[in-house]
Amino acid sequence: MIAYLAPEKFLPDLLEELKYVKSVHGNLVLTDGPLQNPVWAQNIWLDAQIIPFESITQAAKALKALGKLWAPYTIENHRRAQLIQDQLPKLRPRVINFLDPLPDNNLGAWMLLDKNTLLASPTTNSPFPLGDVQFNEDKKNPPSRAYLKLWELFTVYGIKPKKGQRVVDFGSCPGGWTWVLQTVGCEVVSIDRAPLEPHIAALPGVKFMKTNAFNVKPEDIGAIDWFFSDIICYPEKLLELVQNWQASGLCSNFVCTIKFQGKTDYETLKKFLALENVRIQHLHHNKHEVTVWIKAPSSS
Repeated sequence: MIAYLAPEKFLPDLLEELKYVKSVHGNLVLTDGPLQNPVWAQNIWLDAQIIPFESITQAAKALKALGKLWAPYTIENHRRAQLIQDQLPKLRPRVINFLDPLPDNNLGAWMLLDKNTLLASPTTNSPFPLGDVQFNEDKKNPPSRAYLKLWELFTVYGIKPKKGQRVVDFGSCPGGWTWVLQTVGCEVVSIDRAPLEPHIAALPGVKFMKTNAFNVKPEDIGAIDWFFSDIICYPEKLLELVQNWQASGLCSNFVCTIKFQGKTDYETLKKFLALENVRIQHLHHNKHEVTVWIKAPSSS
């Protein structure tokens, strides 16, 4: 069995895309069948097992026999779950710096289905407890917390432009993404109708264009290595912008945020998913939005 943990508030979105649903426990969806690649899963329990037990000590021993480090997910019987977790090796906080190597030791996850039944998976798809990615944040330089989305993408998923590459940052105000791109050595064309924060605009390698992103034609910018967008717009408008740049042949690598206004736009999300070489994920630092990346096969 495989279990998928939805981010808080996004269980309906996860259920919309999952097949072979067996049962739902809080935000955790237990499935039969093969591994799926849902957009809305924060954590995937790759080898979920149901384990009956009689005592707290027996439960802890069962978990220890399966693996060393465990992250608990609780929806009820919180005190009983804590007593079990107390008997397991202590799981220290996993807080990392930007672009640091990820923790390399395996991390399991477990929960109580009832007072005498464990659901446990000794392997998950994330080295962070329940997929909760935490950074030592920079509270001085970035003008907003939007930068954490790129930090997560670059650090956890390894999707990152190279130093010296030319990139466009659409919808850049106040400058969080432009700041990240400049710090990794990119030449940034930063585009928005509203200005960047002055200390971001003054950074070397940043060129700011005060205009509407949808009025900019690819030939106005020329060839770029990466297209970045955190624009607040309707999903279908973003899809049109991406497709225009793809058709131009002037860019092959894309990273953008699909921001949903009101209900999730599943129809447009499916159109994005149909694009070639695409991956879409609700990152830990996303809100009611998902991050799309399209990477040319030859890019590194």
